Amino acid sequence: MTLSLAGRTAEPVAHPVPTISGGFGGVRGLSDYLIDQEIDLLIDATHPFAARMSENAAVAAKRTSVPLIALRRPAWQRCAGDRWTPVRGATEAAAALGRRPRRVFLALGRQEIAAFEAAPQHFYLVRSVDPVEPRLAVPDAEYLLARGPFAEADERALLERWRIDIVVSKNSGGEATYGKIAAARTLGLDVIMLERPELPQIPAAADVDGAMVMIHQALSLAKRGE
Repeated sequence: MTLSLAGRTAEPVAHPVPTISGGFGGVRGLSDYLIDQEIDLLIDATHPFAARMSENAAVAAKRTSVPLIALRRPAWQRCAGDRWTPVRGATEAAAALGRRPRRVFLALGRQEIAAFEAAPQHFYLVRSVDPVEPRLAVPDAEYLLARGPFAEADERALLERWRIDIVVSKNSGGEATYGKIAAARTLGLDVIMLERPELPQIPAAADVDGAMVMIHQALSLAKRGE
């Protein structure tokens, strides 16, 4: 088994398997790797917003006839009391903040936050795993370095301490980062929710247990040559 990471995090969590960082160089590079290493099964366990990586995996799997399955955690669903504004992408999210100055908690990846320079009237609290460089070209922003999971009580305390009145988040799904969404609901805060991109239609499991069942089935078929 080999694990491939995008290479965007300076110090990723260690894993007890051989790890490749930085990708393969697109569809062609991944296709060559699948053939050269005689890979029996490709598993797409990328972030729900890593659409390019998922698309590359789907195309490479089709080209090489390597079976492909995905692990895709379900998206968060709106609950009673949630005050969500759904948007498509960071640019639309920045516009959705409105003209009135607000205190914004940006819970996005470093690649997306530059879009908020178009709305410099707001205060931004930016949380990321690695330092944001360059920092936002806005007059009022603070930066926190932290790695999840984040408990709801801690998120509520964070939002209150910084007097946040709106949260910007991706609909990543899962429990590790849901705390801020639950905290925003408890505090009656608005949430601008980035909706997920379209992903390739491939066999997928919603959790690790389901993925393990699919993995065993796929490898059994491969051994029988089916």
